[in-house]
Amino acid sequence: MCIFANVKIEEAIRYFADYVATEKRLAAGTRHYYVGEVERFGRYLATQKVEEVGEVEAYHVRDWQMGLMAEGEAAGTVLKQLAALRAWFKYLRRQGYYDRDIMAKVTPPKRPRRLPVFFRENEVERIYSDMFPDTFDGEMERLVLRMLYETGMRRSELAMLRLGGVDLSAKSIKVRGKGNKERIIPIENELAQNISRFLALRDMKIEELKCADEHYEETDRLLINGKGRAVSDGMIYVIVKRYMSPISTAERVSPHVFRHSFATHMLNEGANIDAIKELLGHSDLGTTEVYTHVAREHLKETYKHAHPRANKK
Repeated sequence: MCIFANVKIEEAIRYFADYVATEKRLAAGTRHYYVGEVERFGRYLATQKVEEVGEVEAYHVRDWQMGLMAEGEAAGTVLKQLAALRAWFKYLRRQGYYDRDIMAKVTPPKRPRRLPVFFRENEVERIYSDMFPDTFDGEMERLVLRMLYETGMRRSELAMLRLGGVDLSAKSIKVRGKGNKERIIPIENELAQNISRFLALRDMKIEELKCADEHYEETDRLLINGKGRAVSDGMIYVIVKRYMSPISTAERVSPHVFRHSFATHMLNEGANIDAIKELLGHSDLGTTEVYTHVAREHLKETYKHAHPRANKK
């Protein structure tokens, strides 16, 4: 029996929420997701008349998992939900509120292997055309799409990119990714020029806003809109949907598809898988290797449609 078995479930969740916010310093989205899923599990425990931490057993987690899957939750979603519980129980054990690793007795569902969706190269070429309006927001949106494609950044990384993270003289960008890890991404000349042009427009926009409103507070984020507000990751999602949905045949359109496209197109051009891993900020090479499967499928399709004898019986 654990030492603090009489800690109430609600209290343990509240302590965990404080922990991930102040000590763990998880990204806001991850923090809210973890706490939300633990709270969801807490509501399930309440239906089972479980009120204290020490009463929770492995079968409670297994029953909850089975209930989620019966409701139609995808295996990938359930895996993320279990990750939230795993983090919670790990915290409880560290604090002495619990004395067992019950998650070791829970078999997670197998995630079906899905190849990443990516934009075709001729579709991405459209973002280098004059499809953007000749306005400040148009320039910002052009830069958003080009940076997503040419750097492979996550949309949250792009939204949080600070002015100090851009080094035009070295033609590189310093990105803070998952786990607060930093990585350096090189940029090519044209993108550096695009950023330089936007920075000049940004300076003029800031001066204009300051003249119109003496209380305007300047942000150090690279990307701002015409109202001087930092571009959020939600805004980046909307921008990608607006421009790519009409021109892409991809089964889904999102900023992350640009990340997949970055990796897939580089691999198709002969880039080293280890280099792609570093550029994407993956901690595990296995995560990056999924793109080798995409490349193989691409080669098969190319052969099938291009070789004169590919369809001979």
